[in-house]
Amino acid sequence: MLNTIPHGAPTAEPPLLIVHGLFGSARNWSVIAKRLSDVRQVLTVDMRNHGQSPWAPSQSYEDMAGDLAEVLEDVGPADVLGHSMGGKAAMVLALTRPELVTRLIVADIAPVTYRHSQSDKIAAMRAVDLDAVERRSDADAQLARHLDDPALCSFFTQSLDLKEKRWRLNLDVLGAEMEKIIGFPEVTGQFGKPTLFLTGGNSDYVGRDDRDTITALFPKARFVGIPGAGHWIHADKPKEFVAAVSEWLARSEAPR
Repeated sequence: MLNTIPHGAPTAEPPLLIVHGLFGSARNWSVIAKRLSDVRQVLTVDMRNHGQSPWAPSQSYEDMAGDLAEVLEDVGPADVLGHSMGGKAAMVLALTRPELVTRLIVADIAPVTYRHSQSDKIAAMRAVDLDAVERRSDADAQLARHLDDPALCSFFTQSLDLKEKRWRLNLDVLGAEMEKIIGFPEVTGQFGKPTLFLTGGNSDYVGRDDRDTITALFPKARFVGIPGAGHWIHADKPKEFVAAVSEWLARSEAPR
């Protein structure tokens, strides 16, 4: 079972399950989850090979969707919000186990294959001499030798277990499965319930030419862009992200 962190108490509204992206964790979403837990319970999860969840030999979307289904079989049907890799896993869950998903929110990702491998990020983390790391700033400085994005370096160090001197990321499996992670499996059927695709105004992850592919699988899809946000829309524009999610959940009726 995936490590799950609850925010708020159960209410009459369906709970909201938040699914992080590649190299992320449940705790990365704590601030967003707390802000969204005013009228519903919010659950954040660590995906397999991330955070406090078990390590496994696969990072396929079928397997990740199966992990999410196991959580919801215990909790009950829920609204599901997924970002990036988590958005793809959430889409596969909705398409294969629609009875577990009341509404779907996909943050800045499309059900398509991408070309940008993240293997350079894995190489940068592998290059860190963990024996020489006493503070996160030590790891940050080492990562900066390989990556020119300070925010990304800081983000990666959140997945560092300083006490055990190890990454809470299964870098071997994530590297070996990168082709699956940047891809999208062949999934038949449709998810006919309300679906929101939230995109960053400065991001190129979801283009207008992807909309036909999206609406073929999610015929009730609605598209909302957040100006000034990049791919990490919840981090770039957290207030606007929370407002967009809250407004859509309030306006779109959850099927009972």
